[in-house]
Amino acid sequence: MQCVILAGGLATRMRPHTEHIPKALLPVAGKPFVERQLEWLSKHGVTEVLFLTGYLGEQIEQAVGDGNRWGLKVRYSQEDILLGTGGALRLAADRGLLRPKFLLTYCDSYLRVDFGKIFQKFEKCGSLALMTVIRNDFRCASSNVIFEAGQLSLYDKRAGEANQKRMEFLDYGLLALTATAVTERLEAGKKLDLSDFLHVLSKEGRLVGMEVSEKYYEIGSPEGLNDIEEFFQKRGENLD
Repeated sequence: MQCVILAGGLATRMRPHTEHIPKALLPVAGKPFVERQLEWLSKHGVTEVLFLTGYLGEQIEQAVGDGNRWGLKVRYSQEDILLGTGGALRLAADRGLLRPKFLLTYCDSYLRVDFGKIFQKFEKCGSLALMTVIRNDFRCASSNVIFEAGQLSLYDKRAGEANQKRMEFLDYGLLALTATAVTERLEAGKKLDLSDFLHVLSKEGRLVGMEVSEKYYEIGSPEGLNDIEEFFQKRGENLD
């Protein structure tokens, strides 16, 4: 089971901490965040990881290596010119690095869900893509998903007022995709935003939703970093 990790951004919200190191290597309770992320993935079904790197990406490769420490096979797709989340994914496909079906998450997300269970549902659903969603009780961001009666009918980061009133769910930050969707729907060599691609799939009925309830943690903001620091300090290393 392959998990692709988007790790090419400039991490401007975390400056000055990320002026000289990539966001994935920010320390969290005494350990680089990426190590905590890989520990979780290796315990929950993932066997292969592909990092899509850009800004300071060589540091991630130096720190993680081949992934053997976590029982993982780790590879890298480095961008010389930043192509956005969608463009980076298409570049990896063109390089032959994507499995026919794979999971995708972000280098600043710590998601305490069973990755294997989510992948199994995706294999059975027969759709081009699956998005995990969470009811937005935490109010940490604007809702962007219409998910009713177990069906995802719209994903839109730039929704108008009419749709916003029906959006009670939020993209959780873990997707499952087919490589075919990437090569057929994302134009090669272009700067592309993955959210635009997912918006179109949702309007076509080709993006299914799976609700999760576990709180998500992230290091993409100072508040998020403080939150996850507190979590690990309270829980220690014994995390299942």
